[in-house]
Amino acid sequence: MQYSLGGVPQLSLVFMTDKLQQVLRLIDQANAVDPNIETTADRQIAKELLYSQRMSDKLSEFCPEASEHLQIAARAQHIERWTSPRSDYPAGRSGYKKWRSELLLFHAQRAAQLMAQANYSEDDQVRVQFLIQKRQMSRDPESQTLEDVVCLVFLEHYINRFAEKHAPEKLMDIIKKTWRKMSPQAQQAALTIDFRKDIFKLISAAIV
Repeated sequence: MQYSLGGVPQLSLVFMTDKLQQVLRLIDQANAVDPNIETTADRQIAKELLYSQRMSDKLSEFCPEASEHLQIAARAQHIERWTSPRSDYPAGRSGYKKWRSELLLFHAQRAAQLMAQANYSEDDQVRVQFLIQKRQMSRDPESQTLEDVVCLVFLEHYINRFAEKHAPEKLMDIIKKTWRKMSPQAQQAALTIDFRKDIFKLISAAIV
């Protein structure tokens, strides 16, 4: 899929409201200044801009009827994440949990700020903040869908990187935790991913 300068899929623009186009461009502009660069098969791109595009692509594939709220939440999932590194927090589980909770709040607030610039209502902003913070996943279908997309993007694009950093036992634990977060529909979608052979073996063992 080809992207415009702002990172919005060009083929989708005709189906977007003006406000949605604007806020997605604002999110992309924010993520485009990420100093961390990733190299893909055909380009170099800011890390969080690439992640946000992958989130939007996966949401479009997994849930084509996604609401504007869900589309914004997916695109803003990691907005400006590099500004709050894990190293700024204490080591250990408590430090990790504090970093994660404050990070979710930061992403939600930044999304709301950009939505305000695009003239979304306060109610719309609150809804997107609710989704980004993954509230009430067991009761809110859109929250669960967002978590499904996060997990699918991780499994499709980032699990190989985790495999390079962690022992098989640790990686299997990560896979099990990821699998438990996913809906049955997302689990079925995950099984269609073209995994590396060693990763596929671990997933097969983890989900038994």
